[in-house]
Amino acid sequence: MHWTVAAPFLERDDNHWLTPYVPGERHQFQLIPSQQPSANWHNRHSSVSGWKEWVMYWQQGKAAIEATQGGVITVFPQLAATVGLQQQKMGRRIPVVAWLFNVGTCNPGIRRLAAQLSLHRIDRFIVHTRRERVLYSQWLNLPDNRFEFVPYQAPEIPIQYEENETQPFIVSLGSAHRDFPTLFKAVEALNLPTIVASGKRALEGLPIPAQVQTPFGISRSDCLRLAQEARINVIPLMPNPTATAAGQVTLVEAMRMGRAIIATRCHGADDYIQHGETGLLVDPQSVDDLKQAIEQLWNDPQLRQRLGNAAKQYAAQHFSDEAAGIALGRILDSVADQISVRGVGKTKWSTT
Repeated sequence: MHWTVAAPFLERDDNHWLTPYVPGERHQFQLIPSQQPSANWHNRHSSVSGWKEWVMYWQQGKAAIEATQGGVITVFPQLAATVGLQQQKMGRRIPVVAWLFNVGTCNPGIRRLAAQLSLHRIDRFIVHTRRERVLYSQWLNLPDNRFEFVPYQAPEIPIQYEENETQPFIVSLGSAHRDFPTLFKAVEALNLPTIVASGKRALEGLPIPAQVQTPFGISRSDCLRLAQEARINVIPLMPNPTATAAGQVTLVEAMRMGRAIIATRCHGADDYIQHGETGLLVDPQSVDDLKQAIEQLWNDPQLRQRLGNAAKQYAAQHFSDEAAGIALGRILDSVADQISVRGVGKTKWSTT
């Protein structure tokens, strides 16, 4: 079956995303590049997509629909929404698989209605935490069998730096739903040097302890270097009942690099970390729990090595491009089988 692939980060024909890792020859792929590169999330002034970005998504989605001889694979919710709307406008029934579907927050009111209108014709939503299946099913009023959990994946990351044993430090990377107040209290009480590489919006208004450095505007390569040089990687997450998921990118990349990790037990972190086996999980907003975990890892190099090695092995098996490609192939087979049984023109979307 022929599929076009639309993602904001596809800027050239040689960026093949996951398509080389889909097994077999049943599916063929055509990538639809974006007309311009997507903005760096940490440097954005707003968490909401602006109208210029929506125009870009609309154009890329339109190109994907026009080019396909079968179905469309979208990456990120905005492209799924634009493709869903254009299906209705054009009166065409096109199979759509929405990969990396994470809306951040399930807002009520007009945003929920707009999401329901634009997304009710999507065949599969691929989410990266198990709890999102329930959240999105309820929010969009769609059956939960349209939502499938596939772990977030990352390619192998070369290890270029060793742990800094001369000037050891803790690192915390990322912005979304981060609980930096709890982290700051813990490292201040322990008096341990810490580097927080995040966005200005995530740190705005917070008092920064003397033990903490907050470099802004650093590159991705700088972030990877910090993660590799740090003694401990900490992903502190703030519980929020309206939020969907957070921290998966940072978690998976740290695991792929074999780092010793502490993460808050919320937003799906336990879908990735097995407590005591591939990392440590701590209770939300518990300074004492976080302090204890940091102190334990900081003073036990054998534990750090064991957790890091296990995390790297587990991530290679479950969070790699190869593993995601196999999952994508299975999902495309399922959608194609449904289409062939029902017939493209006769397929209907269930809303119950």
